[in-house]
Amino acid sequence: MDLNYIALAIPVFLLLIGIEALFAWREQREYYRFNDAINDLSCGIIQQVIGVFMKTILVAGYLFLFDRFALLGISEKSVPAWVALFFGVDFFYYWFHRLSHEMNAPWAAHIVHHQSEEFNLAVALRQGTFQSSVSWIFYLPLAIIGFPPVMFLAMSAFNTLYQFWIHTRAIGRLGPLEWVLNTPSHHRVHHGRNPKYLDKNHAGTLIIWDRMFGTFQAEEEEVVYGVTEPLNSWNPMWANLQYWAKLWREMKTLPRLIDKIKFWLKPPGWRPKELPPLPPHPEVTPATIVKYDVKIPLGLQLYVLLHFMPAIWGVTLVLNHESHWPWPKLTGVASLILLTVLNMGGILDKKSWALKLEIARLIILTVVAGVYFAAHNLFVLLTAAVLALMIGSILWLIRFQDIFETAQTPEAALET
Repeated sequence: MDLNYIALAIPVFLLLIGIEALFAWREQREYYRFNDAINDLSCGIIQQVIGVFMKTILVAGYLFLFDRFALLGISEKSVPAWVALFFGVDFFYYWFHRLSHEMNAPWAAHIVHHQSEEFNLAVALRQGTFQSSVSWIFYLPLAIIGFPPVMFLAMSAFNTLYQFWIHTRAIGRLGPLEWVLNTPSHHRVHHGRNPKYLDKNHAGTLIIWDRMFGTFQAEEEEVVYGVTEPLNSWNPMWANLQYWAKLWREMKTLPRLIDKIKFWLKPPGWRPKELPPLPPHPEVTPATIVKYDVKIPLGLQLYVLLHFMPAIWGVTLVLNHESHWPWPKLTGVASLILLTVLNMGGILDKKSWALKLEIARLIILTVVAGVYFAAHNLFVLLTAAVLALMIGSILWLIRFQDIFETAQTPEAALET
């Protein structure tokens, strides 16, 4: 159970993202934007890092039911059991995914995955931090049936890994496979904000569930990606909190307590009958939307790239060492990773708070490196190298200070 399939797959994910980006560049197709891709990966990093601290609690529920209420003694060596579990995991994923689009609270946890206005392999890694706090409940029947936790975790990982490759515009339709499997064409529809595409194709691996339960939609007119109310921010923390804040504001306007309670489990856009209904979502085409974008100099883009790459390396370390690192070390490394992706998003948005917070992060990193290298034979040399790198980074940032916003309220800083 210590084997982390996602951690093992990260290098493969990055390689395939690079190949797709190279293909798009060569074919002159606008699949990627630098700021959007960084934001996608940042959301994925936050989800994985926070997930390390939530995993024990979430797996505990499955283990509890399996240990006390399992109906069958299923062997991990049984091929029919693995086949049955494949269909079981995919079936319950479909219902989790569908209800995550049809209920406000689960949608707030899942919406992060849909906020990108692009569609590429990097979007596959854009996941909501709080999504696992909802999804685990749907798989509990598998524990009661008697599927061992090791089997469930392996099959759940397979279901997740399968969905990576379907996040691409580089692959067209796949003939007869479209009838059975979830494919890039089907999943492009799922990420569309066109009214006819909303809340369709919730499949994980098999599209048969959507065909059976009436949520299937074939890809027809060109898909416009994203959500009906765009995030308009490169802040990955705010990406996870924005819709919760929106729901809280809307809930407070409802006149009756019973409506305030029901609101969290009602569909997005629901209003009590005493209030006028919201207007329907307008038709959209690629020509009628303007994607969120903030232009920053190439020098700042290079800075973001240079300082973002260690965060990717850091999350692989956390995932690979979570079981034996002491908690203070695990928490410290995780905090630095989260601070890094927060600052990179703020820099991409040209926020003044990000400039100040990034300088503070560089100072913290210098101190941490000095403590870490204290017992090393090359302490002086290594510390001097780190100090030079951090001073150089600060001086480089200061060159661009004029492009950052000069004034910003605390409320605006939180929300963007």
